[in-house]
Amino acid sequence: MANREPPSDGPLTGLRVLEIGHFIAAPFCTRVLGDMGADIIKIEPPTGDPIRTWGHHRDGHSPWWSQHARNKRCITLNLKHEKARELVVDLAGQCDAVVENFRPGQLERMGLGPDVLRRNRPDLVIANVSGYGQDGPYRDRASFGVIGEAIGGIRYLTGYPPGVTDLPPVRVGVSIGDSIAGLYAAFGVMAALWQRDRSGGDRRARTLDVALTDAVFSMTEGMLPEYSVFDVVKQPAGSGIETAAPTNAYPTADGKWILVAANSDPLFARLSKTMGRPELVDNPDFTGNQARVKNRKALDDMIGAWTATMTAVEADRVLSEADIPCCQVYTVADCAADPQYRHRGMVQEVPDPHFGSVLQTGIVPIVPEDPGRIRWPGPEIGAHTEEVLTSLLGMTGNDVSALRAAGVI
Repeated sequence: MANREPPSDGPLTGLRVLEIGHFIAAPFCTRVLGDMGADIIKIEPPTGDPIRTWGHHRDGHSPWWSQHARNKRCITLNLKHEKARELVVDLAGQCDAVVENFRPGQLERMGLGPDVLRRNRPDLVIANVSGYGQDGPYRDRASFGVIGEAIGGIRYLTGYPPGVTDLPPVRVGVSIGDSIAGLYAAFGVMAALWQRDRSGGDRRARTLDVALTDAVFSMTEGMLPEYSVFDVVKQPAGSGIETAAPTNAYPTADGKWILVAANSDPLFARLSKTMGRPELVDNPDFTGNQARVKNRKALDDMIGAWTATMTAVEADRVLSEADIPCCQVYTVADCAADPQYRHRGMVQEVPDPHFGSVLQTGIVPIVPEDPGRIRWPGPEIGAHTEEVLTSLLGMTGNDVSALRAAGVI
């Protein structure tokens, strides 16, 4: 009988990653890797990760945690205890990579610097995720995702043009800085592992330094080059785009908004015809993108007056039938019900013992030949401690009980 490959949970099946993280950035990185099949071992303090009770929760259990820690084996270790730190080193020796997001130098102060973590696995990949990075004058400053978004330039741009309002620049709405840093960390881990493990590859250890600030700043498109060449400081543009028109959110009769992006000449011609205003195409104020940008206020007013005669659903149908890029501004309820998301598995009902089931976002990217899957929701505190210590480190149940009695786990 031919040998059969073991069942796969995605293209990263067989990869093992140790997470020494908390809050969002490092755990987001490992969630992405776990979704693709990697075995994620998450170390928590005996009190658990703070995200366990963030947001709306029931009896101390948060649906956010159900998604945030899915596909992870959660173990507890009291890292203030010397024996717990020894176990971290032993576990690192059984892993391909470690992902952490303590402040720079914190692991070293705990006796878990890179040389120690690599004691039993010299080629271990270590991803350090921090606010400002592992060096530089801001290295030791406290930071969260919102700080990275501010110093990275995105917070300044998230608002309306100067003079429109005195309200402060608004937050994006989610911890986008943490998530971007987590994605960069996941990409960096895979790049380092590819170099390490490819045929004839370089087996040297590799360390990744991912800063929230760097991650956010890298997403600002042409902002820095334009400043360097033209001395232009990019300004917030509200819901439009300063370089293209018409592209904006327009009101509808039912109090909602619809995005319309018709900023090429052919698209604008179709939009004008659909609006019953074909003469706009030959109006010199709107001929070519530069003219439309210069006169976008008048153009947006006309489009908004037209969309306001329809509901959001009607506007979406009319514009879609004309093959004009458009979309209602979705709430989470709209996302949950959307047939495209449902078809592609981007809205999934995941069984969870605390809630019956939880709707969770699906796995990105989709790999049809070897898809990842949501194997289990975020587990209880220490749910996999005994399993991991016995299967990976050869401990017995009595050994684990002794560790628990000593306050190590």
